[in-house]
Amino acid sequence: QVQLVESGGGLVQAGGSLRLSCAASGGTVGSYRMGWLRQAPGKGHEFVADISRILGNTRYADSVKGRFTISRDNAKNTLYLQMNSLKPEDTAVYYCAASATGGGPYDYWGQGTQVTVSA
Repeated sequence: QVQLVESGGGLVQAGGSLRLSCAASGGTVGSYRMGWLRQAPGKGHEFVADISRILGNTRYADSVKGRFTISRDNAKNTLYLQMNSLKPEDTAVYYCAASATGGGPYDYWGQGTQVTVSA
């Protein structure tokens, strides 16, 4: 059973930066497709970025491309999301998730961390 714990959320002004972390236990981040998703108030989960297992290929939602960077540190067994040039519309609860398959649904989810961007 993989457990994921996010941290690093908070309140930031528009144009600012935050780095989210997701510490994994019970499994290694390099063995799963790892992703970041977010949920704004009153909306469903939205894909933000993911990184493939083993090769580490990355994908991004168009809305964050060029501003966010997903990465992982296998030695620390941690997933990261560096968020730059933040906008008020990035306000959401951010979740990290892990999938044992390349393109299937996520099997494990963290509890989420709140990111609030003020105008």
